[in-house]
This record gives sequence, C-alpha cells and structure tokens, in this order.
Amino acid sequence: MKCTREIAGFNGLGEAVRRLDFRSSVRDGRRFNYVCALLRLLVSGKGITSLPGGAQRLLLQMLEEVATYVSDSQQNINVLRGLVQQLRALLNQENQKCWGKPLGSQSLWAEHVQTIQRIQDIASQIEIKEPGPNIRPKLHDLPEECVREIILRITDYKDLEASASAWSLMAALISEQRVWRELSHYHFTKQQIDVVLEKMCLQDTKEQHRNWQAIYHALRKMYGVREELQYAEILAFCRLCRCLFWPSAGHPCIVDQCPDFRQRVQEAGNSNSNETQPVPPAKFLQYFSL
Repeated sequence: MKCTREIAGFNGLGEAVRRLDFRSSVRDGRRFNYVCALLRLLVSGKGITSLPGGAQRLLLQMLEEVATYVSDSQQNINVLRGLVQQLRALLNQENQKCWGKPLGSQSLWAEHVQTIQRIQDIASQIEIKEPGPNIRPKLHDLPEECVREIILRITDYKDLEASASAWSLMAALISEQRVWRELSHYHFTKQQIDVVLEKMCLQDTKEQHRNWQAIYHALRKMYGVREELQYAEILAFCRLCRCLFWPSAGHPCIVDQCPDFRQRVQEAGNSNSNETQPVPPAKFLQYFSL
C-alpha cells in the first residue's frame, strides 16, 4: 500500500495496527501467537528505527503488553524470552550506529530504551508458581484418555516433542502412530501424502504398519507446514471489499450492504468460493512494503 497525501493517515502500519486492535489482541488466546509472530518479524527485520515514530511507540507498547500478559498468565514464557533476546540485540545494534548513537529523535530513543528496560525487568522477575495442593484436577491426575485428547489437539510437532520430554506418559502417548497420522492429515492433502508414500515405497503397506512420524517429517521437509494452520486465529483479507479483519469479529462487507454486488461479481466471471484469504504475518507486512 503506497501512502498518498489523501489517504496516508489510513493505510500506514501504525494506523492499521491500531484499527485492528493488536494491543488488546495480545490478551486473546486465539490471537496471541499471531501478534507475537508479527512482533518478531518487526524487531528482527529492519528494526523498529525504520518505522515512523508513532509506529515505533505502538510496537513497544505491544511488546510491553505481551510481557505483562505473560507475567500475569504464566504462559508462553519462551515466547517472551525470545522477544527479549531480540530487543537486547536491537539495542546493541542501534547503539553502535552513528558513532554510538542511533539516528532519529534522541528523546524518542531514550523513551524506547526505558520501555525496553521495563520489558526486560518484567521478564526477569517472572517466577513459575505451581498450583496449590487444593487445586484439582492437575494434569497428572487426568486419565490417559484425556491426556491423549489433549495431545491430539496440538498442531506443532515442536510442541509434541517438548511435551514428550516433560512427562513419561506423554512421551508414550506421543509415540503412538495415531498422533502423527492425524497431524499429517491435518497439515497436508491426500495427494501430498500419496506422493511421499510412493517415494518411501509404503503405498502397499497397511496403514497400521506405517511409521507416521517419519512420514510427517518427510512431508514437512518436502512441502513445508502451511503457516496459517499454526495460529488459532489469523487475519483475513476480504477480496470483495478489500478489507483486513479478524474472522471472529467479522466486518461490514459490501455484499451485506449491497446485495446486487455479489450477482455482479458472478456475472463478471469471478468465483465466490474464496471470498476471503488468510494473511500470515509476513504477508501483512508486505502490504506496507516491510
């Protein structure tokens, strides 16, 4: 999106992040990982100093909100630690520029340094507190069938491997072929699976005798994992009204306001089967030439 004098206030990154309410989305469990992935790209790419001052301030406010939310919920601590490491690297990188001083407003940079220091302090003070003895049930108290259902809802193989190293029961359940079979069918199409089975000479092998963990990793290396499947909720782009929105919140589409519009689109020969498309974090930044 190229800014012009007429619409610069409405299509900049800072305005888009503000209108899509990214800061409050940090505390939404469905959107947390998406927002953090976007923050990682912004911090690790050209750095926040390549953004306008207002966008820089908003970005660091979002990072501070992430730190506060992680501290309060005691979840996703590894995500926060990764962001803190990137912020430290950013500070070192910027302080080495221009004879030890970053380019731009000195007062703004001093404000950023204070915000980053607060984020680091919050991260360093987090202590994991175990639930009290009266809080039931704990994970170890759940029957094996319930633990298996939890595992079957994990969509990232890295989380599966981490869970296996945390508890012997989880390790035994994760070694079951059903877990990896369902993970393979979740991420990949039947045609892709058939190609890998043929390549591994497993097409004539009975399903219960296949090593689905090896099949999954072969699929992952050959096709990669679709990024939109890694998030509970992902930004969507409406092809009809050219609008970015969160699917759970919806948007006032032009089709709802003008019923004849859909008919005109169909008459023009455009299919309405994919009226919306997912927007991964990297794609979202491309809209703003980042």
